[in-house]
Amino acid sequence: MATVTQYDVLSVLKRMAAPDGRGNVVSAGLVSDIAIQGGTVMFALTTSPQHVKTMEALRGAVEKAVLGIPGVDKAMVALTAERAPQQPGQPPQPQVQRGTGIPGIKHLIAVASGKGGVGKSTTAVNLALALKSLGLKVAVLDADVYGPSIPKLFGLTGKPEPSSAAGKKMKPMTRYGVEVMSIGFLVPEDTAMIWRGPMVMSALTQLLRDTEWGESDVMVIDMPPGTGDVQLTLAQQTPLAGAVIVSTPQDLALIDARKGLNMFAKVNVPVIGIVENMSYFVCTKCGERHEIFGHGGAREEASRIGVPFLGEIPLDKEVRLRSDSGEPVVATQPDSLHTALYRDVARQVWASLQGGQLARPAPRIVVDGQ
Repeated sequence: MATVTQYDVLSVLKRMAAPDGRGNVVSAGLVSDIAIQGGTVMFALTTSPQHVKTMEALRGAVEKAVLGIPGVDKAMVALTAERAPQQPGQPPQPQVQRGTGIPGIKHLIAVASGKGGVGKSTTAVNLALALKSLGLKVAVLDADVYGPSIPKLFGLTGKPEPSSAAGKKMKPMTRYGVEVMSIGFLVPEDTAMIWRGPMVMSALTQLLRDTEWGESDVMVIDMPPGTGDVQLTLAQQTPLAGAVIVSTPQDLALIDARKGLNMFAKVNVPVIGIVENMSYFVCTKCGERHEIFGHGGAREEASRIGVPFLGEIPLDKEVRLRSDSGEPVVATQPDSLHTALYRDVARQVWASLQGGQLARPAPRIVVDGQ
């Protein structure tokens, strides 16, 4: 396969006329953030908010042209628009967007955390497998573009195959009966994803929309830590049914968890509940319980803000070992204590989804002063 270079991409783009007919899209300064990973080319086209719709046709033409470069098998082209500066004395103008569902997926839930290192991805994978063990059809999307963990946790390698839809979509990978998609399948494991927000949003959108998902009762979305572009993009572009917040008991993690809770409230995504991970440790030799990170902080926080507390997951070496080896505890130790705890969380999540409180239209997003 031919090696694609930035020069190859720019050479093709220089043959694409700018919308105003003055020069090409490169000379007009409309192209930015070119990134190449193997046969995948990603970049952004800059436009103004009032011209986004008319630029969509150009985006399609540019994408088609780039796909014609030898060695390119996928092109991700994002439209970016900067809002006009707010005039002094004028109130901020809100941006209102609505999300649409993913064909075949009944419910989408986000597993999120305010900070990294709290075991969010491990929780997401075992929650998905616990939902599967309840007899549900489940899919998992790895939305942590900068640090994808899902391929390793599922023990999956290789690249997704093109679907039967003329190669325009990808087939998700499958293990333990769960459909899985991640940017980690498309780029080398040690590649540093140095992308700006528009490229992250474009990649995430294409992972969602350009994957040939099967029929699923629930899609579990492993979110990146924090409250950034990915969280807002998913809330805007999909009808998220709710969010599960993962935190450790310590005050530092809870402070960041509150930010996540507040963010989902602002974008009208219900919080299904909070999971306290690494809640305590039971010594395998003496049986004594140790509360390494404190205990009960997440339960108290859930009570304080009036959301369900879904359970305590203890710290355990076996869970870590199985996660590192791609053999999640729920799938490989069905009779263990941890599996029972994850299943209890899954039952509560599914009951919440079935209870009707989360069945609602796509969220309306209002972002002020940005």
